[in-house]
Amino acid sequence: MLAVTGAATAGLLTGCSRGPSESGGAAAGAREAAARAETALRARTSAASRALVAQYDAVLAMHPALRPRLAPLRDQAAQHVTALAAAPAPSHSPTAPAAPSPSAAAPDTVSTVPSDADEAVKQLAEAERRTSEAQLTALATAPPELARLLASVSASGAGHAYLLAGGVR
Repeated sequence: MLAVTGAATAGLLTGCSRGPSESGGAAAGAREAAARAETALRARTSAASRALVAQYDAVLAMHPALRPRLAPLRDQAAQHVTALAAAPAPSHSPTAPAAPSPSAAAPDTVSTVPSDADEAVKQLAEAERRTSEAQLTALATAPPELARLLASVSASGAGHAYLLAGGVR
């Protein structure tokens, strides 16, 4: 009986032999993976906002008379770029954060700006709507603090789309 109990105890001790350093390594790895995922998500959502700002700039270059109406919305979109691109708080890990992938760069989505100002504004409204929906979709994989920011940015973009569409959805 003593031999069986001793063997069982030895088996339990062997199973529990992972010390704090081994389990801490797994936790550190999980934190690093989460930080990399957040960095990639920030790069994607920031790039989408950057593309939106570029579209505003193209419309404003083609239709300068729209500046009083569009400049405040464009400026808020530029603030979204800055807020989304902000690096998360540094971890206690000695590894450097992963660099954004080349595919995270701002997509070249600025289409030809219509010569008709109303049509150009309609295109901006649609771009705001698409960007807002993409940021809302990104909430599903975002950590809590970034999710709150994405929700706010998405709501702002939806408001911009509504205003640009003349209050019509």
